[in-house]
Amino acid sequence: MLAAERHARILAELDKREAVRVAELATSLAVSEMTIRRDIEQLEHQGLARRVHGGAARVVDFAFAEPGFEVKFGHHTDAKSAIAREAVKLVRPGSTLFVTAGTTTFALAKLLPTVPDLTVATNSIKVAEALGHSVRTILTGGERTPSEALVGPLATASLAQLHVELCFMGVHGLHPRGGYTTPNLLEAETNRAAAESAARLVVLADSSKYGLLSLAQIAPIERADTLISDTGLSSSARRELDDRIPHVILADLSTTGSPE
Repeated sequence: MLAAERHARILAELDKREAVRVAELATSLAVSEMTIRRDIEQLEHQGLARRVHGGAARVVDFAFAEPGFEVKFGHHTDAKSAIAREAVKLVRPGSTLFVTAGTTTFALAKLLPTVPDLTVATNSIKVAEALGHSVRTILTGGERTPSEALVGPLATASLAQLHVELCFMGVHGLHPRGGYTTPNLLEAETNRAAAESAARLVVLADSSKYGLLSLAQIAPIERADTLISDTGLSSSARRELDDRIPHVILADLSTTGSPE
């Protein structure tokens, strides 16, 4: 089994419970305990898990590290694809959109060329690449981040000139008190400007983001007109979000399997 496959299996176990033991992982993955310890060390270096005595623990409460696009891209792919399919249903032919950076918004961007006559502005290099040449695309300037976003004064100044119908926003964390958050202060500022440029804000966040609190708040929970998440949310989380957001859409994971 490749290291990437082991890492995915370890993270999948941590999605289900708070902690896992080295001995248990070694048995289930048929590798040595030393191999598992090295895997956990690498996951901790990437900010995806915490080393604890005898095993690994979930990183849930605070997430201050900013993982790169490639690190995030391989996680919860089923949920992200399902969310993207729900999001594209909100887009009418001829619409003007802003799409922020993120792996879920990237999944949406791959579907947008199926909608005729769109104009899409973005601060994401990856989103612009996914749109290709069939969609009229406006790319802001700015400083490049590990998540392939363009942020800072140039990006914010560009956004001040735009007026779009929908802003599709990806977030790092979705917390009942902390709101929508990101580890990057400049990205928080740029995303706030993106939300202000739009008539409606649509946040895309898979269920693993719920309860996660990062460094910088983009906006409070109530700021979104629509949240698209997935059926992996707990019943208490669903009630909390339904009470505070006008429209909550949960993508059905039953036909795609569990998130990776």
